[in-house]
Amino acid sequence: MVISAGVSQPSSTRLLADRLAEAVVAALAGHGEQTLVEVVEVRELAHEVVNATLTGFAGAALAQTQAAVAAADALVVVGPVFTAGPAGLLKSFVDTLDPDSLVGTPVLLAATGGTPRHSLVPDYAMRPWFAYLRADVVPTTVFAATDDWATDGGDRLASLPDRISRAAGELADRVAARPSTTRTGRYDDVPSFDDLLGGAGLS
Repeated sequence: MVISAGVSQPSSTRLLADRLAEAVVAALAGHGEQTLVEVVEVRELAHEVVNATLTGFAGAALAQTQAAVAAADALVVVGPVFTAGPAGLLKSFVDTLDPDSLVGTPVLLAATGGTPRHSLVPDYAMRPWFAYLRADVVPTTVFAATDDWATDGGDRLASLPDRISRAAGELADRVAARPSTTRTGRYDDVPSFDDLLGGAGLS
């Protein structure tokens, strides 16, 4: 499952989320795994997230999303960076999750921002959230600054496609290593990634 917390539409956050999802699907295919990827746009749940924060009760759409997150084989979590930290909407959504819902779940963290100066945000700001929830966060995080979209494959230490591929491979390794009885995302007839991107609620 992909959790995208972009606040605009379209957004670079969703673009990075889609690239990561595609890379994870390809990496899992290398393990012989067929995978269906569901995308949650947190902005569509913003009002319910605020209501749940104030009242302690989740509305129907948020409750359904919480259940899907808890049942997911793995998570790709992507959020924008504002004022040197992850968007508050993403943190508020994570705060609505049951503290035991992600125990042992493989998680890949990523973020987008205007400058490479924020590149450590996934590690110093987001990783502790999921460590507290006892998720299995992969070592490689992915940060995409504005310039990364124009300099793919350039002379940076690791280009954006390289970082996406490495992180996706780490997530796929963890999913493939888990016992099949603990995984729910295997299907006999799996549509293509392009078909899923065109579907409502699936991507």
